[in-house]
Amino acid sequence: MNYPKVTKIIETKKENSDVKTFLFEYPEKTVPGQFFMIWIPGVDEIPMSASYIDKNVKGITLKKVGDATKTLFNLKEGGKIGVRGPYGNGFKINGKRILFVGGGTGIATIAPAVKEATSKNISSTVILGAKSKSELFFENRLKEYDAKMHISTDDGSKGHKGFATDLAKKILAENKFDSVLTCGPELMMKKLFEICKDIPFQASLERYMKCGFGICGQCCVGKGLRVCEEGPVFDGKTLKNIEDFGVFKRDAAGRKIKF
Repeated sequence: MNYPKVTKIIETKKENSDVKTFLFEYPEKTVPGQFFMIWIPGVDEIPMSASYIDKNVKGITLKKVGDATKTLFNLKEGGKIGVRGPYGNGFKINGKRILFVGGGTGIATIAPAVKEATSKNISSTVILGAKSKSELFFENRLKEYDAKMHISTDDGSKGHKGFATDLAKKILAENKFDSVLTCGPELMMKKLFEICKDIPFQASLERYMKCGFGICGQCCVGKGLRVCEEGPVFDGKTLKNIEDFGVFKRDAAGRKIKF
């Protein structure tokens, strides 16, 4: 499992000008919230959350931001990538009513969890947050899962004008949920965590990774918790004791970078 399996890209879909989805054959059982280490031959290997999960086909959705993602973004159907995993712990999806909050590319990680909730007859309310209308994606896909959709854009170009956390605060005040599941910018998730108080909470964290399976320690948070092993999804009780949650992350050299 810790060696990449080379597989062909069987389908690509451009979600917006900078976000693209890649589907590939990969039969390994995968839980929403888990991630793969994706090898781009000759460039790099990077962690990517599963954005599509079917029995034999998996998918990743990415935004081009660095050399690896830019090269991957330009690959076409038939192109080859290496895949390791899945790794880490995913979302625990249970109860009767769940609020999902996805911000930016974190929307991709939330989508399979919403699909699983629907398959379990769990009522799903989804907040999608982005800077503007042009950066939104997966809206139609999530509607297919019978989720109650709410849109938030910083500039007001679609839906609620303002932050996703402001919209979440309003919805939480008017409705009762068994849990809140989120993925997105860490400052957003930290604010949402503070809003949720006693509501069971799960958040998917992102950190720089090298190995992906607990050996290198590059992705440690708090007191020795590894995002690749104990995460990337952490519950509220754990997050409460992670002092760097929403405060800083570390770069490839281990230097602290404030959010």
